[in-house]
Amino acid sequence: MKIGLTYDLRDDYLAMGYGEEETAEFDHPATIEAIEGALQRLGHGTERIGHARALAARLVAGHRWDLVFNIAEGLAGIGREAQVPAMLEVYGIPYTFSDPLVMALTLHKGMTKRVLRDGGVPTPAFAEVAQPADLDGLDLPFPLFAKPLAEGTGKGIDGGSVLHTRAELRARCLDLLERFRQPVLVESYLPGREFTVGITGTGAVARVVGTMEVVLLDQAEGGAYTFANKENWQDRVAYRRGVAADDPAVARAEAISLAAWRLLGCRDGGRIDLRCDAGGEPQLIEINPLAGLRPAYSDLALIADFEGLPYDALIGRIVDSAAARIAAVRSGGEGPDHARGAAA
Repeated sequence: MKIGLTYDLRDDYLAMGYGEEETAEFDHPATIEAIEGALQRLGHGTERIGHARALAARLVAGHRWDLVFNIAEGLAGIGREAQVPAMLEVYGIPYTFSDPLVMALTLHKGMTKRVLRDGGVPTPAFAEVAQPADLDGLDLPFPLFAKPLAEGTGKGIDGGSVLHTRAELRARCLDLLERFRQPVLVESYLPGREFTVGITGTGAVARVVGTMEVVLLDQAEGGAYTFANKENWQDRVAYRRGVAADDPAVARAEAISLAAWRLLGCRDGGRIDLRCDAGGEPQLIEINPLAGLRPAYSDLALIADFEGLPYDALIGRIVDSAAARIAAVRSGGEGPDHARGAAA
């Protein structure tokens, strides 16, 4: 296949004057090189496209591809991860990963949690704070955890994200409202173990790649997998392979993740983050249908390493999942796109 690559390079945005935290979700050149190399070794031709505006220009100029391998995060708006998929759908070009609905939904953490809760997936109790007045009616027991409603990669999360008093809650929410210009998600703090579960595939044929436990070391900011902890993970974080057969919490985390993946209609590959409550029960805290793919760095790639799945094979699984969806649609069948699973 002729496969185009859409992406946002972090260096490009830093050169435009954006800050380290603003560009945290964007990709390193090594990621693009790794994906392109894997696709070529799998027998595909590749063409680098770049960000959403570059894609728009190429589409208007008549460029077309058999498939677009899309990892573009987008720059602005809660629907930013849906921008590239939406443009590709307008032109009838197939692409990897989830559709515009799922991309927009999962970036809005509050809306995602409402759908999960309705589907019976365990997730912490929460409230949204869109303006200071919303704090007056907030009635959740402490400790609480606050983060921006529509950010990833630990943006807006640091050692002060765990809140124990109403004064801390107010100060934190006012700071996040000012810094990120979007609502704040406030949820019950989960003090237990943290897992991230990798998934490939779509619908009924989706499967767990593996589970990685995130363990904060003494040098880490306490209480959370923060932006600083992620950026300086070599000194602050230990990653451990989770084995479902030996660990009931891991088995439960994997069952919850797969159920949520199918419930929301996520496709091809991604990652789900969970934390355990005081009783040791995992609860889902975030879904990432556009997970990072930098070798030996991004969580999904690390999970594949733990499981002995070569990087090329991981990329191959993602492409094969997309190809199966495309073939099913073209043959007139429903295919795995339309499969939904029951909640755990």
